[in-house]
Amino acid sequence: MSNQIRWFVGIDWASEQHRVALLDAGGNRIDEWQVTHSGAELGQLCDRLLAQTGAQPCEIAVAIETPRGPVVETVLERGFELYSINPKQLDRFRDRFTVAGAKDDSRDAHVLAASLRTDCVAFRRITLDDPLIIELREWVRIHDELSNERTRLTNRMRDQLWRYYPQVTKLGDDLGAEWNLELWEQVPAPEKAAQVTEKTLARILKKHRIRRIDSAEALRILRQAPISVAPGTIDAATAHIRTLIARLRLANELIKHAQRQLDELCSKIEACAAGQICEQHDMSILRSFAGLGRTNIATLLAEACEPLRRRDYHALRMLSGVAPVSRRSGKKWLVLRRYACNKRLAVAVFHWARVAIQHDPISRNRYAALRQRGHSHGRALRTVGDRLLYVLCTLLERQTLFVPGYRNPQPAAET
Repeated sequence: MSNQIRWFVGIDWASEQHRVALLDAGGNRIDEWQVTHSGAELGQLCDRLLAQTGAQPCEIAVAIETPRGPVVETVLERGFELYSINPKQLDRFRDRFTVAGAKDDSRDAHVLAASLRTDCVAFRRITLDDPLIIELREWVRIHDELSNERTRLTNRMRDQLWRYYPQVTKLGDDLGAEWNLELWEQVPAPEKAAQVTEKTLARILKKHRIRRIDSAEALRILRQAPISVAPGTIDAATAHIRTLIARLRLANELIKHAQRQLDELCSKIEACAAGQICEQHDMSILRSFAGLGRTNIATLLAEACEPLRRRDYHALRMLSGVAPVSRRSGKKWLVLRRYACNKRLAVAVFHWARVAIQHDPISRNRYAALRQRGHSHGRALRTVGDRLLYVLCTLLERQTLFVPGYRNPQPAAET
């Protein structure tokens, strides 16, 4: 924290009313009031802080739990120093002021301001990101939500097929793929399989460029002996599947649109004029890593732009969940998996490591050695991901592209 900070503000955020507490450098409570969640009230909050303190915005530090939202953006745009803290940490700080476990909005606002004054190291500085990064972050989350929705719809379709037509599930793993949807519409029930021709199936497979299964094999699977069901079951299940297919097709189209947006935003970041944002220099390095495709690169830039900009390996490994948690007391020492992390970032690093062991010899050998030592698949991949994050930060500092299997040359032996 800057040495020029002389005032400390705590904001207990809520959906309708925000509680604000103002403390001076000595920890004395100067004022406390309530702010309605509206544009006018939030603007007046900043004006009141400047009027009561008579200070510049850079001399006022504001503490809040949530690191995003209109309150955060309003405070940052007015030039105040803003810090956020995890709610679990704030709960521990609250115990300093009451041992009875009392909690209310006024107390929380005071605890935020007082803790920021005495324990700034526990808070995280919040800054405004580049507009491109903000837009990229939103599209990453849109893509994630759409993918989860597609998975839910696919599972429900699988459940309906299991009721009367399990043969269809043997054609491929992804029931939500367009070719599977079109094939089901052509052959929605076992009795239709006896009427469909191999030529019709071949046309569908050729249209969608499916080569892992041919039309003869698909027809053989569809014509397997059907299971016996109660009257009306087929009509009920097919009616349900038709509604699922309509939603799946919409989800597929929206996912493709989100992927195009991710590609476009990443290209914009890479094509920015020299010196505008740090991420433009990092993009080519990120693209050089095996296992970092469109979604993983976008997730890293969107969810960890600040640690990447600082080349902060320790922050990256904690945010992505690859840094273990140690608990040691006396002779007991326990190492556990870190669950308090950014879930999107953890998934991105997991898949990055999963693909890297297929293309990078060093990552593959590291994974094999960990498996031989008895580590689980997930545990081994987290360790590989940990190494990849360290390599990434090193290459970003040196502005060097990644080379799979690279090792530092050994010095020549003296003669």
